[in-house]
Amino acid sequence: MSSHRYSKYIPVIFLFLDLVSLNLGFIVANSIKFDELVKGDQYQLLQGVLNLLWILIFFSGRLQQANRESGVVDHLNRLTTALVINLAVVFALWFAFKPFHYSRQHLFYTYVVFLVFSVGWRLVWHIAIHQYRSRGYNLRNIVVVGMSETSKKLVDYFKLNPGFGYRLLGYFDDSQGGADVIGRITKLEEYALENNVDIIYAYLPALGNNRLKRLIDFAENNLIKVKIISQFSSLSYRNLSIQNHGNIPVVNISAIPLDDRVNLILKRAFDIIFSSIVIVAILSWMIPLVGLLIRLESKGSIFFKQDRTGLNNRKFRILKFRTMFLHDDKAVKQATKNDARITKIGAILRKTSIDEFPQFINVFVGNMSVVGPRPHAIKHNEEFKKKIDRFVQRHAVKPGITGLAQAKGFRGETSTFDDINGRVRLDRFYVKNWSILLDLKIILLTILSLIRGSERAY
Repeated sequence: MSSHRYSKYIPVIFLFLDLVSLNLGFIVANSIKFDELVKGDQYQLLQGVLNLLWILIFFSGRLQQANRESGVVDHLNRLTTALVINLAVVFALWFAFKPFHYSRQHLFYTYVVFLVFSVGWRLVWHIAIHQYRSRGYNLRNIVVVGMSETSKKLVDYFKLNPGFGYRLLGYFDDSQGGADVIGRITKLEEYALENNVDIIYAYLPALGNNRLKRLIDFAENNLIKVKIISQFSSLSYRNLSIQNHGNIPVVNISAIPLDDRVNLILKRAFDIIFSSIVIVAILSWMIPLVGLLIRLESKGSIFFKQDRTGLNNRKFRILKFRTMFLHDDKAVKQATKNDARITKIGAILRKTSIDEFPQFINVFVGNMSVVGPRPHAIKHNEEFKKKIDRFVQRHAVKPGITGLAQAKGFRGETSTFDDINGRVRLDRFYVKNWSILLDLKIILLTILSLIRGSERAY
């Protein structure tokens, strides 16, 4: 074992840097809003509440953890998750106590600066620590029990990522020899004590239950970590997870991030906050204005309502601004370029995606999300799932107003198999790799896409 461990100081350092970032944000907000660095007692009380709130969320969000294998994206995703939860709590307190004597603009400046500084120091930290380890410092000694293709791939992965700071001492194996094999498995305990081994990676098929239990007992008695490489490690499913059914560990190969209740609550909180802002700030005046323009050009409801397939294949009724003349065509037909059914105002609404805005009401009531796979008409769903493998996997999460496919340019008519196949491939990636950071990235890409415009939006 290594005699010097500095990881115990990381939670204190991380929390200190976050609080410095938060308070710098507060001071900058004071300067911008009030032209002074320190405001009166009321704002000092607010500053104290924000600090206390962040301390609680910092530890509940596991921001103190800095695993070697975790990349900067994982760390920033946890930070973004914590910030969303923090803002949700702040908004909840704001609505509950109605402290209107505080400036919302001041709060906005505080969190913008806090976000910039907290992201900034984390980027610097990750770059610095990876460079430090790549140069041979702060290393962990590892050995591998059982030589196999899977364990070799693991070792190769560590070699390709020297920033993790793992140093392979060798393999222990009873059936194979070679330059990397130190000896038989029976020699492992003696070697581990003499060479300060920090982590033992054990390939499960190379050990029986009794030998594995003995290895774990030895490791725990000597503060050495044991990590298991199983037969499942060779499967190409990224979303493997271990679940305990009683005292029996079961491998779930179909796990997705939104199976986690905390992630579900986080996504729902984000949806409620985001949709509430849009409904109050935009739809409150957009619905009467756009509705008037629609009715001036053609008779009928200002809204288009249609059954779509949502979470777990359940039907829901989607809302859009009506963009077509009323017609008797009962067939569900996608809009095409120069479609005669589209009104003049409808063409503008579709080109700018304003027709989609009423779906924020769907988001608020809970049958859609701001970000997720776009819902298709039920008839089209039935057609697509016959042609595309794992098509229905996109219904493992709520459908969205925008999605990864739309952010990547797959908008408008799906006239070819490649169109729909490309969308579904990106939708499946989103389902398996969801994070709040990915949602924010998709929203940003969607906004940029709307600004640039698209020839396929008709």
